[in-house]
Amino acid sequence: MKASWLIPLTFALVPVVIPATASAVTIYPIDRATMLTGGKFDFKVEFDKQVDPDQVSVKINGKSYQQVWNQKSEFIKDEDGLNASSLVIKNVDIATPGDYNVEVSAGDEKGTVSWNVYQTPEKRQAKNVILFIGDGLSVAHRTAARVMSKGITEGKANGRLAIDDLTNMAFIGTSSTDSIAADSANTMSAYMTGHKSGVNALGVYVSRAKDSLNHPKQETLGELIKRTTNMSVGIVSDAELEDATPAAVLSHTRRRADKAEIVSMFYDVKPDVLLGGGSAYFLPETTPGSKRKDNQNYVERFQQAGYQLVTNAAELKKQGSGADKLLGLFHTGNMDDVLDRRFLKNDVTKKFPDQPDLTEMTQTALDVLSKNQDGFFLMVESALIDKASHPLDWERAAYNTIMLDQSVAIAKKFAETHPDTLIIVTGDHTHGISIVGTVDDDKPGNDMREKVGVYETAGYPNYADKDGDGYPDRVDVSKRLAVFFNNFPDHYETFRPKLDARFVPAIQNEKGEYIANAIYKDIPGAVLRTGNIPRNTDTGVHSVDDMIVQASGPGAERIHGYMDNTELFRVIVDSLSLGHGKQG
Repeated sequence: MKASWLIPLTFALVPVVIPATASAVTIYPIDRATMLTGGKFDFKVEFDKQVDPDQVSVKINGKSYQQVWNQKSEFIKDEDGLNASSLVIKNVDIATPGDYNVEVSAGDEKGTVSWNVYQTPEKRQAKNVILFIGDGLSVAHRTAARVMSKGITEGKANGRLAIDDLTNMAFIGTSSTDSIAADSANTMSAYMTGHKSGVNALGVYVSRAKDSLNHPKQETLGELIKRTTNMSVGIVSDAELEDATPAAVLSHTRRRADKAEIVSMFYDVKPDVLLGGGSAYFLPETTPGSKRKDNQNYVERFQQAGYQLVTNAAELKKQGSGADKLLGLFHTGNMDDVLDRRFLKNDVTKKFPDQPDLTEMTQTALDVLSKNQDGFFLMVESALIDKASHPLDWERAAYNTIMLDQSVAIAKKFAETHPDTLIIVTGDHTHGISIVGTVDDDKPGNDMREKVGVYETAGYPNYADKDGDGYPDRVDVSKRLAVFFNNFPDHYETFRPKLDARFVPAIQNEKGEYIANAIYKDIPGAVLRTGNIPRNTDTGVHSVDDMIVQASGPGAERIHGYMDNTELFRVIVDSLSLGHGKQG
């Protein structure tokens, strides 16, 4: 009898014939893209090899692309020396809602994608939309802000954040086209275009093009509003205005670091209000502090286009609200954390001592934009929640969250007299941050780890707000929140707030690896924490956790359950009834 173990060997000797398969092509917009009727986009097909243009067939619901778009196309025989061809048709749209199937072929190169094109309601619900972005805003940031700002007694909060009472809530997925993880560029871009994108990309699909400015564009909400309505557009951020979140309102680039080019995109579209940091990219290279590589002076160009320029809090207060178009530049880079600027008053703000608060910028933006009887879209970003969370500086992040909440309160006050205003509050992505209890300096000994209270030993922190400004009077109280991050480089955990400047957890060694910053080593009770992320990373990274969005006002009922981040774009355009052509 033949041994059974010989049977597999017999079959293994039989040759296996694998049928030939067609080479794939890449199509942009991608499969399952959802698009607004009349919304502009670039169509691109990337073949895996060089093909004959006469062989190329592109059919959209059975019709050739020439029939669908009576527009010039560009065939690239050898794109960027990659020995592969591409077909590009720029600035097209689809006017009729419905499901679309796109079939592409060229010889044995084949591909297909499906799109859904939707129409907004004809009746406009909202006159104004205010979108607040807490960059990196996570549940723990909100909890810490509530505890520190309002207090908590016998398990119940002593007060509520302005965000807490927004009527509708949902979870938002934040992943990008190329990764489960995300950054502020592709996440905010999804809000502003309704299309997915890749990490570091703004308003484009990430294609194989080598030029960062030559990827397939997706029309942004700011562009759409300016092209099809008489509404005003405002952008407010305490980061550089060229940073990912504010830039996403109007910009198109594969590389979010194209900050000089982003300024030129702002100028091309001309939002009515621009308030934030980042003057270094508006100023010509001959000006001290400039980061441009040319002599373009965008401060002068905006002024010549009718913008009132303000450069500090005093000028904003005196001249801002009276302007019809307003450009406020308050720092060459990112503006400074509210904890340093308003409370610690340390050397951090020495270079720019009179920066406005996010609340002041929000109020001024509303004063200017509300002059337009056709309504407005305003994006307000509290960017420094993220900027402080990366280096594990949770106290600064929490103070910045309180500042965001106070800005939301201003918008809610505005909505009381303008009930046709939709207010949305969310973040672009989350951070791995949690509150586990308290740290009590009065516990005996020098081991700070043993001063961490958990469960019933945590009790309550002793923050106080005696002056009633909504912030704790001191950040360095004796019994404070114990907050930790779940991803981090090597660093020394001090269990204390950093009073001189933002925490710098890790620095590079001679090998280029990030190691714990020794300046914190001798702080009593400091503990070395060995990192759990790659050694080429100097700070904590974003988490993939769902984002929370809340909203109130006309159109807020569309926010519920679980949503992809691209769906927030549809909530906004539905409420404003965009996609019906030029209004007014």
